[in-house]
Amino acid sequence: QVQLVESGGGGLVQAGESLRLSCAASGSIYGVNTMGWYRQAPGKQRELVASVTSGGSTNYADSVKGRFTISRDNAKNTVYLQMNSLKPEDSAVYYCNAVVVAIIRQSTYRPLEVWGQGTLVTVSS
Repeated sequence: QVQLVESGGGGLVQAGESLRLSCAASGSIYGVNTMGWYRQAPGKQRELVASVTSGGSTNYADSVKGRFTISRDNAKNTVYLQMNSLKPEDSAVYYCNAVVVAIIRQSTYRPLEVWGQGTLVTVSS
């Protein structure tokens, strides 16, 4: 079994402030490929915020470029999202996502997409 556990970082902040989200993958993992963060605001579809490959290549939504930074620690199977200069429109539930190679049994592996439990971020104006 593989799970993503988000920790720290969520909550209520004022516009212009910063937050840092963390997410760790654990379980029967052979490897972790792309990790990322998505968000979903009330009444809106879930959208990609940022992603990072195992090699360190990053991708950002236009709305967060220059304000958010995604990073990862491959040794810890952990991804981080540093969010600076937060705006009210950044308010949403943030979900961690990862594509992992799960160990099914000895010498048997399967790709698996896993989601975290979600962290609420609220930015007041």
